[in-house]
Amino acid sequence: MTAVTLSPALAPARRLGVTAGLRHTFTLAWRSLVQIKHNPMELLDLSIQPVMFVLLFTYVFGTAIAGSSGEYLTFMLPGIMVQNALFATMTTGFGLNNDLTKGVFDRLRALPIARWAPLAGRILADTVKQAWSIALLLGVGSILGFRVGNGVLGVVGAFALLLAFTLAASWISVLVGVLVSEPDKVQIFGFMVIFPLTFTSNIFVPTDRMPGWLQNWVEVNPVTVVADALRGLLVGGPVAGPVLQTLLWGAGIAVVFAPLAVRGLKRRV
Repeated sequence: MTAVTLSPALAPARRLGVTAGLRHTFTLAWRSLVQIKHNPMELLDLSIQPVMFVLLFTYVFGTAIAGSSGEYLTFMLPGIMVQNALFATMTTGFGLNNDLTKGVFDRLRALPIARWAPLAGRILADTVKQAWSIALLLGVGSILGFRVGNGVLGVVGAFALLLAFTLAASWISVLVGVLVSEPDKVQIFGFMVIFPLTFTSNIFVPTDRMPGWLQNWVEVNPVTVVADALRGLLVGGPVAGPVLQTLLWGAGIAVVFAPLAVRGLKRRV
């Protein structure tokens, strides 16, 4: 008789360390960035729309609202940066939902990588795109006549603050991305929530020029807080109060939505 030899049971895979997880995160983030060359419209959406907003509002409404297009550009550009950053967070939920519906996450789970790396890689890649969009707006604004009043430190502080806030706000997009069934529904959420949220702030019009009943909401609107913080850092004015409020808003959003998003993702995959 021929003896049948049973292969020994495979040893369970060891738990991956933080260093390996970070390496996987950077690899997947690079994957998301490289995809831009196959889908350039993704980057164009982050470039053309904000530039169009800057040009249209500066030269169509600038004189009527602020008396001159130059003064209005100084007031409006930091707010446009906030609006564009919030809309850009929707790309995180859109891309995440696209990966979920197409089975990309299922294939990634079969690989020996950290379980949190796919989500972290997506968020990291979108943060890089955010930085590109902020730099583009500042560059276009400088060509049109926008001048930074607080030097290099003000620019660096504005970059860091806006990226930190949008990083926290992206958890809302992640939650929407794991809850809806189609990527297009993430964009619908953006237009239904972010669009009115930004237009009922002081991004385009000073608060004191709005109806009294609306001013109460505008003053507590987190978009107003972030816009005021960027104006203080880039142009001049109060900085400590708006920056602290922005950080508190970001921390509050992350504390509420990050656990819900992670829980939803675990249920989805």
